[in-house]
Amino acid sequence: MGRTRKGRDISGWLVVDKPAGITSTSVVNKVRWAFGAKKAGHAGTLDPDATGVLAVALGEATKTVPYITDALKCYEFTVRLGQATNTDDAEGEIIEQSDNRPTDDEIKAALGQFVGDIQQVPPKFSAVKIDGERAYKLARDDQEFEIAARPLWVESLVMLDREDEDHVFLELTCGKGGYVRSIARDLGEALGCYGHVRELRRVWSGPFEAKDGLTLEQIDAMAKQPELDTHLRPITEGLTDLPEVKCTPEGAVRLKNGNAGMVIAHDIEYGEECWASLNGQPVAVGVFKAGELHPSRVFVLGE
Repeated sequence: MGRTRKGRDISGWLVVDKPAGITSTSVVNKVRWAFGAKKAGHAGTLDPDATGVLAVALGEATKTVPYITDALKCYEFTVRLGQATNTDDAEGEIIEQSDNRPTDDEIKAALGQFVGDIQQVPPKFSAVKIDGERAYKLARDDQEFEIAARPLWVESLVMLDREDEDHVFLELTCGKGGYVRSIARDLGEALGCYGHVRELRRVWSGPFEAKDGLTLEQIDAMAKQPELDTHLRPITEGLTDLPEVKCTPEGAVRLKNGNAGMVIAHDIEYGEECWASLNGQPVAVGVFKAGELHPSRVFVLGE
């Protein structure tokens, strides 16, 4: 028999403004400890040296993580021109250099090829699996391997500033699975000068913004105290990209038991994914069919 996980049955989202120098997993562990929570997870990993929004889900909110992971995200980052590194960021070893420096107009003209539906090759130092092994492990062992290109939706990529001839400050808005390091690498190649990420910050992720996030120092200061609970955001914020339907008390009982339940819906198409609520609380996520919601995820709250 498996051990029962100890901790509080607490559910909701906490927005953390992640600092550089710590892994996303370490941030989640810190949040879970501070709340004394049974269960926690996060939506969208940030590299250790990246900063900004890390949305941490507690309890039943972990069931909405896929919807934040799939949502658009915005990054601001600095590309160091003239150098390519083996990690595509400033932590890596310089492997190529160039004295060529593009003009502002050349940079702006090149950005268009990275907007829309593009194909992107993840960095070799990434968590992508190659024949069951993480790419970064193979790269650390100096093994030769190739990573297949993956589709990525890029909403926008714009130049914000040019600090000097070696550095350009950009803003990227993209969908799930985007690697900013790959954008920097590929932009440098397109410009004929090489490039890598010097600094990276996630400004927002779905409904969550860095300016609203708590620092780790603030979390430490409020750890194990009721004040920290006041910063929790509703589970439903993880469902903002899905339409809401209302369910009857009888329908809620059926949904909680994993069965299709009657819902009240307006302008919802047959087969559309949506979430059902009762008295403002999420009951289930599922597919709408002929007046009923067929659940794929069920929330267990207040039990």
